[in-house]
Amino acid sequence: MRIQSIHKKVFKRLFFGWVLLSIAIGGAVYYLESKKVDQLVLGLALTESRFFTGELDRHSAERMEILKQKADVFLKRHFIVVELYDENKNRILREISPGKEEIEKEIEQRARAFPLENATRFHQFLMHRNSFLRVMFPLQDKNGDLIGYFEGVYEVDAETLRNIEIDIFGTLLLVVVVILITAIMLYPIIISLNKGLIKLSSDLLKGNIELMDVLGSAIAKRDSDTNSHNYRVTIYSIRFAEMLGLSSAQIRKLIAGAFLHDVGKIGIRDNILLKPAGLTDEEFAVMRTHVLLGVDIISRSKWLAGAREVVEFHHEKFDGSGYMQGLRGNEIPLNARIFTIVDVFDALTSRRPYKDPFSFAEAMKMMEPDSGKRFDPELFRIFSERAYTLHQEIVHAPDALLEVMLGSLVKKHFFNGQS
Repeated sequence: MRIQSIHKKVFKRLFFGWVLLSIAIGGAVYYLESKKVDQLVLGLALTESRFFTGELDRHSAERMEILKQKADVFLKRHFIVVELYDENKNRILREISPGKEEIEKEIEQRARAFPLENATRFHQFLMHRNSFLRVMFPLQDKNGDLIGYFEGVYEVDAETLRNIEIDIFGTLLLVVVVILITAIMLYPIIISLNKGLIKLSSDLLKGNIELMDVLGSAIAKRDSDTNSHNYRVTIYSIRFAEMLGLSSAQIRKLIAGAFLHDVGKIGIRDNILLKPAGLTDEEFAVMRTHVLLGVDIISRSKWLAGAREVVEFHHEKFDGSGYMQGLRGNEIPLNARIFTIVDVFDALTSRRPYKDPFSFAEAMKMMEPDSGKRFDPELFRIFSERAYTLHQEIVHAPDALLEVMLGSLVKKHFFNGQS
């Protein structure tokens, strides 16, 4: 994983954290400011309701006139509707602020629920882009007996709304500044920690690749006294896969499989593995078991699981005549079909103890009849069109140069590949 991508991830996470925190705190501030308005209205209504309580408890002729006067005082304090009910929930007074009749009609259509004794009902709603608060609570006499109900509708004025917005904006600005300062302080710490983790992961990955290389080379040297074959077939495999447009994730599996394709030969006896003459049927049956031995070996490591596609299936043939399972066509994993072609090509074009190398033209001529039989015909066609350039780059390269070439390709797909 590249350091640059870590910088991007850290920045994105801090940014989204800021957005989410700003939304959460902004919502909390709005809620709290709204509650402050609610408490203001409720406090005003409760305080002034004492006067209504006294008048409701009296039965003088002037009572209604006095209640109306007091209601008018309420209407001058942003209340647009004031209503009084007796203990039987019968309305005895309704006063409406001039010009608010239409709004009152809409409010009246909303359901009204009388509160229980000693309880208060409070409801906030939006109408005509304005905020309204509807409050209703019981009125009691000096002895605590219910004598009626008060209901008022309070219109939150523009100045109050503006103050709420200013408070929200100020709080959000404070949040932005605090998060920015925190991010500036944490950013280098996070990057430093991630660099350490990246280096540790990179070292661990390098160690795994080196062990994979050592194991594959050990088998190759036991089989042919050189590890050049492993280098070449791995380079051929990577370059061919790149031509096919495979992802780095797929190519990483192919690299592991190419390194370890014959790892099971470690369990084959020398008198069979190194026999210069042809193998008998019994000996060939033993030789074939290197596939199962290889699968058993890599199955002990989760990190090597991707190599299985090649290790287990690189001796399958496109027409179904291969081993160990007799798969045919696209039943054979793509990586195995790719590797089969380059493995045979390198075996033909390189020197072995029992033969001299064939030329490029001779090798392709020998492989051509197996297109559609041993090899995937479409893959073989693509390989045939582009193999000459690869062959010229690789066939005469010394081991040291092959190792450098392979190292560059491994770095590209294990350390820089993102897909």
